[in-house]
Amino acid sequence: MKMHGFPLCLGDPLDELSYGEYRSTPRLSRFNIQVLRAAFWAAKACRETRKALPVSGVNTEVRVPASLPIGSRRGVDAVLRRLSPTCLERSLVKQRWLASHGVDAEVVIGVRREDSDFTAHAWLDHETTEKLLVQYSIIHRLPAPSNNSTRK
Repeated sequence: MKMHGFPLCLGDPLDELSYGEYRSTPRLSRFNIQVLRAAFWAAKACRETRKALPVSGVNTEVRVPASLPIGSRRGVDAVLRRLSPTCLERSLVKQRWLASHGVDAEVVIGVRREDSDFTAHAWLDHETTEKLLVQYSIIHRLPAPSNNSTRK
């Protein structure tokens, strides 16, 4: 099923979507069961990613979400706001969600050094701003995962 030319579920044939096209799809209502399922997936994925990062580092694989409509992103966004994941955890979980909906997004890792302070930050490539590029030197990019490369 498609709405406004966009696939609504993971099971639909996916054409590559731009991030703008993805964001322009209508969101489902807050208490829709699909939104709640997406929120549950995001919470579980955040918890698993947090546990796996110290062992696997940036090669941590994030679980694939169930077949959910794009509009259920509201649940993922809500969980990522409330759980306060690190920037790397948030970026990896969001990257997996976007990849499962046909949006390729790279995780960008940058560093900066001011005096004796060293800071690292991770974000998705479509979130790159001029301010980030001025503040951080990009040291690594993680390509979007393929849909069959990670566990369920």
